[in-house]
Amino acid sequence: MTGPLLTTERFELWQPQPGDLADLFELTRDDETRRFLGTFVPSEMDSFTRLLRNAGSWALWGYGTFMVRLKGQERIVANCGVFRSHRGFGAAQGMDNVPEAGWIVHRDHWGQGVAREVIEAALAWFDATHGPQRIACMIEDGHAASDRLAQHFGFVRYARQESEGAPPIILYERCP
Repeated sequence: MTGPLLTTERFELWQPQPGDLADLFELTRDDETRRFLGTFVPSEMDSFTRLLRNAGSWALWGYGTFMVRLKGQERIVANCGVFRSHRGFGAAQGMDNVPEAGWIVHRDHWGQGVAREVIEAALAWFDATHGPQRIACMIEDGHAASDRLAQHFGFVRYARQESEGAPPIILYERCP
């Protein structure tokens, strides 16, 4: 790919590229950025796996998360979009083999409407390209900003996932 797939007023949304590894790793290294992303401490290998998972979603299903950059800049400031997910919670929880919305925004860009602007574009593109369908998302209990964002885009709470040693997760869905 030679350019961004989508642009918004402030951002360029790119499909994952091999050269994105260092910035993706940097995105999740910050403790505060990662505060509501579970208990993992990222390694470069974790970021490589995330990059492959994101690229694989694009290759297999024709959609995935975007590497988000400010227009004309190189640094990734967020990783947002709709990707194919299989969380392993069991079929009854509705998070296995489904489109899932997600967003990670670097702390330096919090409070600036990054996720709102990017997810709005990503959802509109997804709906236009793949047709309106159920999209799930999961948010760690207590992450008020992400809860508000999910509700803004029509996601409603439908379940709670508890796993030993991990914070509770609220499951959401957006149905056509």
